[in-house]
Amino acid sequence: MTKIMIIGANGGIAKKLTQRLLAETDDELVLFLRRAERLAQYREQPRVTLIDGNVLDTDELATAMAPVDIVYSNVGGTDLAAQTKSILAAMARTQRQRLIFISALGAHHEVPGKFGAWNEQAIADFLPGFREAARLLSASELVYTEIRPAWLTDVAEIDYELTTGAEPFKGTEVSRASVADLVFKLMAHPENYQRVSLGVDEPGTAGDRPSWL
Repeated sequence: MTKIMIIGANGGIAKKLTQRLLAETDDELVLFLRRAERLAQYREQPRVTLIDGNVLDTDELATAMAPVDIVYSNVGGTDLAAQTKSILAAMARTQRQRLIFISALGAHHEVPGKFGAWNEQAIADFLPGFREAARLLSASELVYTEIRPAWLTDVAEIDYELTTGAEPFKGTEVSRASVADLVFKLMAHPENYQRVSLGVDEPGTAGDRPSWL
């Protein structure tokens, strides 16, 4: 049995992951989020500890993190760099080592061609945070896996391919279920993809932009 902390537990990927972990494993979960009443359905679940907290409050975060084995970050926003600094500080304080971290395509200037140019302008406000978070992870001594999904869909299918940080990004979109599946497998085998950045896309979705735009 593993004890897993999910930071930003109300995110779309995080919610799919939580459902699978509870249904398919005996792992215990620490769900950390603002306005924890949004996940009130888990209050009586004996394997879940539900914590209403702010990721920027490092003391609060470290207290919640202390008993866990694996930390999964599903946070985002224009202040991602500040949130990442707090997560890394809490992990250092609690001597936690294994981190699975959701970032986004473009964090390493790895998206080529017209899609790369479109992506740069489409998420221009967020890219500085993604890129600073990537730098912070690389500079840390943590055993991290950085995950860079393509544009996310709610298609109910699992179908994805991976690229490393040194390879050009491929497709334009991927389902949240696919990303949750990758995280689920990493939690089952945390020895895989250590200190690696992974791009995640659905095969066959290359183009100038996601299909619905």
